[in-house]
Amino acid sequence: MPLLHLFVFLAGLLLSGAAAAQTLEELVQKLPDGGFEDRARVIEQIAATGDERAAGILDRLAARELEVLKADGRVVRVVKEGKTETAVDPFSGEKIAELGRRDTQSIKLNNNLRRAIEKALGALRLGAAEPAKRLEAAEAIFRARDASQLEALDAALATETVPNVAAAMRRARAAVTLGSNRPEAEQIEAIETLASEGGRDALGILAAAMNAESPAVADAARSAVADFERRQQLWQVAENVWYGLSLGSVLMLAAIGLAITFGVMGVINMAHGELVMLGAYTTFVVQEIIRTHAVWLFDWSLAIALPLAFLVSAAVGVMIERGVCRYLYGRPLETLLATWGVSLILQQAVRSIFGPNNREVGNPGWMSGAFELGAITITYNRLWIMVFALIVFAVLLLVLKRTPVGLQMRAVTQNRPMASAMGIRTGWIDATTFGLGAGIAGIAGVALSQIGNVSPNLGQTYIVDSFMVVVFGGVGNLWGALAGAFTLGVANKFLEPFAGAVLAKVLVLVFIILFIQKRPRGMFALRGRSVEQ
Repeated sequence: MPLLHLFVFLAGLLLSGAAAAQTLEELVQKLPDGGFEDRARVIEQIAATGDERAAGILDRLAARELEVLKADGRVVRVVKEGKTETAVDPFSGEKIAELGRRDTQSIKLNNNLRRAIEKALGALRLGAAEPAKRLEAAEAIFRARDASQLEALDAALATETVPNVAAAMRRARAAVTLGSNRPEAEQIEAIETLASEGGRDALGILAAAMNAESPAVADAARSAVADFERRQQLWQVAENVWYGLSLGSVLMLAAIGLAITFGVMGVINMAHGELVMLGAYTTFVVQEIIRTHAVWLFDWSLAIALPLAFLVSAAVGVMIERGVCRYLYGRPLETLLATWGVSLILQQAVRSIFGPNNREVGNPGWMSGAFELGAITITYNRLWIMVFALIVFAVLLLVLKRTPVGLQMRAVTQNRPMASAMGIRTGWIDATTFGLGAGIAGIAGVALSQIGNVSPNLGQTYIVDSFMVVVFGGVGNLWGALAGAFTLGVANKFLEPFAGAVLAKVLVLVFIILFIQKRPRGMFALRGRSVEQ
């Protein structure tokens, strides 16, 4: 008797092995055989092969693209091009023959078979080797809320090891559970899952569950929606703060050079925006040369452009100071008009060389893309610009506080006549300071080229905001420029949802005017004999 049991067991193994050994090609050829139940079993066997081509075959079956050649019984894919039908191999796509009207017979499907196909496709996609494909399948089930995929989700969750994919599967399972007639306890558990892991996309599902027939489920959904909305409000505040800090870092980069020249020399430099523009165009030229002659250096394009932009803008700044501004010290209105004229000249020169159209500056690979932080999407280019702005601020602060040139700049800022009497060459300091401020404007242009197109009017976008930052923070004070930029940036982003972008800027300007009525020297006023007179 034991020998008989052993024989039966071995025979079963052999038969199951023979069934398992059937290839995808063999199973596809069996699709027309038998009735609907036989085809359902074949569909299950196709899904069980785990072959990466199986999903495509089932998609074509559902789309009724698979038919049987009457001549030899082969299963082929029928491709229609206009009025011509062609039979091609369902795996390789190789053309077999052109078809007449009655050369093929369709593979019949009913609703049960369509559900079986959807179930098999869900299992195949959820069991894919690549985590990205499993994640995509889970998100598709979450959107469709197909109850037939519940069994496949449970099987996939039992073996899933990638955290974000498992979370997506849990969300999908919860959405499916709420959309089907599952027990009350399971639906409440699904609500808890969606409330904790669902994100914004889950809000509509939870809102629909508020009308559930079960009072316990409806109450749980209402509580979850209320908690979700409270969390969203907090994330909205955090998002506004992030966008405000991001805008503030851009304003600080654009204004910090102006804070130096305005503070040391009292020059209202209306060409400061054009110095920013020159830095952006320098970046464009560097990238064009790299694209033409050394594509492999593209990720280093900004590192190459930074010193060049500094030198170009600094050289132009020194020429403006030596050629125009030094003859107009003590006459701020004439300085304003002269530098405004210089700004128009620079704009026209750039239009003549590069044309009036916008120029695109590409993002290096390490500045492309974004990542999620809770409910906030943070782009890498904005994040790196903020880091870069703080580095520029720290380096400039170090130069002004720890170097002989910085000491002389501060001396001239606080009391120009006394500094000159002590032997400091104030004219040389003026040129150096203007060049330093212009160079910083140039590297600000490198950063700003990463968040928008480069055009001859680029500087006009930031000149007014730059002056607002300098005046609000305190003329000539770097810490004031930092605090002013971030304060105005955050204030703008909190006002925009209620007032709109244009009115928000107007309100900020009105606030600055009222603030200066109380504190004419800004938040951080400089100390010194000359500035206090």
